Amino acid sequence: MAESSNIIFEDRFTVETVDKDGKKFDRVSRITAPSHNLQMSLTLDLANELYPLDVGEVFTLAIARTLVPDELNTAEDEDEEGNDGQSTRKIKRELWRSENMGLGEDYDYVMYGKIYKFDDSAQGDNQTTAYFSFGGLLMALRGSYRHLAGVVVGENVYLLMRK
Repeated sequence: MAESSNIIFEDRFTVETVDKDGKKFDRVSRITAPSHNLQMSLTLDLANELYPLDVGEVFTLAIARTLVPDELNTAEDEDEEGNDGQSTRKIKRELWRSENMGLGEDYDYVMYGKIYKFDDSAQGDNQTTAYFSFGGLLMALRGSYRHLAGVVVGENVYLLMRK
């Protein structure tokens, strides 16, 4: 079976509102944005001092399992280790504090977090919502279940954004 891609989701969004319900925290803004290609809707908390976004701005958002690009995700990046001398197990090398940041180099804003909830309770419209937490900054991504097929509750992911 072929290994799946590191990128779970990727699309371009246009900021529709910023802090629609009022500003709750000094350094955090909640944005809402519809996507361009996949008809998804996004609600995202982000550190507005690090990555400010205004209404009408367009950005690309990607969700990835790891920062290792697909082309580097080969057997060369794996070590074999046997506990009993006969069996082998693969150990993946991560790009933690390395000169090469992998996918992070291509994006302006990167967060690490977890998928904590998947809600497909809406009846009849084939819509589902995936909920993510990035150290308390929350994200809800709503749209067709087909575009969220790679989402697994409990999985750690990277959120990557660029303008």
